[in-house]
Amino acid sequence: MSLLQVCDVYAGYIPDVDILRGVSIRLEAGELIALIGPNGAGKSTLAKTIAGLLTPRRGTITLEGEDITYLRPNQVVKKGIGYVPQIANVFRSLTVEENLDMGAFITSGNITALKQRVYDTFPRLWERRQQRAGTLSGGERQMLAMGRAMMLNPRILVLDEPSAALSPALVSDVFAKIKEINAQGTAIILVEQNARKALAMSDRGYVLEMGKDRYEGLGTDLLNDPKVGELYLGITRAQA
Repeated sequence: MSLLQVCDVYAGYIPDVDILRGVSIRLEAGELIALIGPNGAGKSTLAKTIAGLLTPRRGTITLEGEDITYLRPNQVVKKGIGYVPQIANVFRSLTVEENLDMGAFITSGNITALKQRVYDTFPRLWERRQQRAGTLSGGERQMLAMGRAMMLNPRILVLDEPSAALSPALVSDVFAKIKEINAQGTAIILVEQNARKALAMSDRGYVLEMGKDRYEGLGTDLLNDPKVGELYLGITRAQA
């Protein structure tokens, strides 16, 4: 049984207009999968649907066999799924430490160990812990957003475009941290426009187009597939 299964899901933002048109993906325990595709393919919509921010019109989402299709976002979080949106993903007026505290809002026990794990993963956040989030660099804010999601020790982390608007150096830093979190046992769904880098680091990948999953395979296989390269990675057959 897969950790997470999305089966034939249809969803959208306004009535009778589906962005997702029968998407099916699966995520195994401890796995890192990449969702790639052109703008408007439905990648972020799928991430929001898994997180409970959008309710599917058709299809099912199951977590270890349990139907979570119609759960609200707070209920999805309690099931162990953390979501990091592309924008507005930190409380800019709060300090780094206060942001992490907010991330543990449903935890009743001692959060010291959880916070220490975040600081161990992101040493820069420890250095900036009393600094307001709005004064952090773009890369630091992205790390804080991931760290806050980690405060609930999720089984699954859904990351929506974590490299957006970052410099190449910061992209490398953020991707290295994503791999580190995954190596600690957290399964990750990575929605990413930097398709080549995402596929290179993923166990498996899905290529979405017009709300459908067009291709599925090992990350390296998709990266080296001439058809995928030409259609979605900007690689011509001559270059391949």
